[in-house]
Amino acid sequence: MRKIFLLCFGFLGLFAGVIGGKVPLASQDMGIYNGASRLNSPELVHNILHYQTWGELFLYLQVHWFRVLFFGITAGVLVVFLLHYLIIGPKKFSHEGKGIYVYSVFKRVVHWSAALAFVLVIPTGFMMIFGKELGGGDLVLTARHIHSVGTVLFVVSAIPMFLMWLVPMLPTFDDVKWFLMLGGYLTKKKVVVPAGQFNAGQKMWFWVAMLGGIVMVGTGAMMYFQDFHLAILDGFGLDQIDIIRVAAIAHNFLGMAVVALFVTHMYMSLFAIKGSLDSMIDGHKSEDEVRYMHSSFYKKLKKEGKI
Repeated sequence: MRKIFLLCFGFLGLFAGVIGGKVPLASQDMGIYNGASRLNSPELVHNILHYQTWGELFLYLQVHWFRVLFFGITAGVLVVFLLHYLIIGPKKFSHEGKGIYVYSVFKRVVHWSAALAFVLVIPTGFMMIFGKELGGGDLVLTARHIHSVGTVLFVVSAIPMFLMWLVPMLPTFDDVKWFLMLGGYLTKKKVVVPAGQFNAGQKMWFWVAMLGGIVMVGTGAMMYFQDFHLAILDGFGLDQIDIIRVAAIAHNFLGMAVVALFVTHMYMSLFAIKGSLDSMIDGHKSEDEVRYMHSSFYKKLKKEGKI
């Protein structure tokens, strides 16, 4: 599974590099969309719910911004983490002894199931976004089908994951302190980091994946089946094509957040802490790592006599 993640991580970097030279800048090809300037009109807010305005907004974003933003976010995150790895490097903790058992077999299976879902969904999502650069045709159509399979797998995985990790993923005051020191990742030294079983970064990824994922599944279904009639949207005067456009806009922007945090999660799991991925393989986390990187959780386990 580590190799799958490495391949996926490499794919994102390679894809960003290959596509980068083909993505037009937002200032280019303005002639393709003559209505772009109307988006700056004072009447935009008044007319935003009208058919033509939604069409203009969607077309403008589709032609000029979606591919640029996806490329920019992916490349930017990869560059930041590459610099982090080269300048600061991974944190190293002692792995002597059995370690602390933190993830049961069931939790690990659910986690890997969700991970596989994202490995299917994110690369195929990129293939659809950059379908023009890839030549379209059967390749993009196949990516669309694989994307749908990954979505179903995500739904199946997300339900038990949400229920079993809802409580430990709730925000605490430790999360504020974690963000103030950026989890201790900006220093080569081992520093005590205030965090429970999950740190603030993991919680942020969890909530974006769960809540954002639900919205993405819904908006993706609207685009896939193209026959959704939602009363709340109909009440705003949106017809069927408008609903699909709104779904596509929401889907794309949420997709950007998911891509950024997924790449972050991969980097943290594979590179930022040496041996961190082992906890999702055998269920044990290094006691030394827990003592420093999840200090509040470590104190709780010690108080309960579990270590």
